[in-house]
Amino acid sequence: MAKDKKKTPVKSNAAEPLKLTNKDYLEQLRRLHVEMVKLQEWVKQKGIKICIVFEGRDGAGKGGTIKALTERVSPRVFRVVALPAPTDREKSQMYIQRYLAHMPAAGEVVIFDRSWYNRAGVERVMGFCTDEQVTRFLSLAPLMERMMVDSGVMLFKYWLEVSEEEQTRRLEARIKDGRKIWKLTPMDLKSYSRWYDYSRARDDMFKATDTDHAPWLVANSNDKKRARLNIISDLLSRIPYKNVPREKVILPKRQKSGGYREPNYPLRRIPEKF
Repeated sequence: MAKDKKKTPVKSNAAEPLKLTNKDYLEQLRRLHVEMVKLQEWVKQKGIKICIVFEGRDGAGKGGTIKALTERVSPRVFRVVALPAPTDREKSQMYIQRYLAHMPAAGEVVIFDRSWYNRAGVERVMGFCTDEQVTRFLSLAPLMERMMVDSGVMLFKYWLEVSEEEQTRRLEARIKDGRKIWKLTPMDLKSYSRWYDYSRARDDMFKATDTDHAPWLVANSNDKKRARLNIISDLLSRIPYKNVPREKVILPKRQKSGGYREPNYPLRRIPEKF
């Protein structure tokens, strides 16, 4: 079979970076996945506690980035937290209380798909909290994060920045694609019309909570594939992990049959349509 010729990256215009081919993307992602597994083994061995926060507008690519980041690691080590709307009981608690319950223990990486910053974003813009509650949150969040870091948690906060045009394209794609329609909620539709309210909320959030101990790390997510690679690469560069030596794995010999025979049982096999 003839060897496939490598496709030349296509440049859409002079102002944009080269588009990644799917082959190049998968090759780079595979390389990063190997490093993520090394990070995982180091986290387990050293008892490291890592917390990663992903924030951004609807359609910014948070879910796809988290999926790419966790695709080849153990869910027992990398735990994704995507909390639903608070219950009546949770509404009566301290705001941060429901999030503290999910913080990492030793040997864990916890990833928040939206986080306590809901208060500075969607809750503020959609009127689910008062201005006083937002102001108080913005003043206390850096203190809470300081406590997290001082307790040994490595905290990383990523903001995925998407343009108006790209967000529109992605949300329209959700409407037309039966595989994605579940991603489009009534809240998404309401928040879509409030672009500049979200921009103001984001700006205030950055101003109040972008600190040296817990800085906001902003990623251009207009190109989903490139954003995923950049974020995973950036995360790995910020953690001083080392390769944990492992014994060479050799499959053991199978036991002898000892007279075992496959039973003549009418198995209920599924139709083989593919």
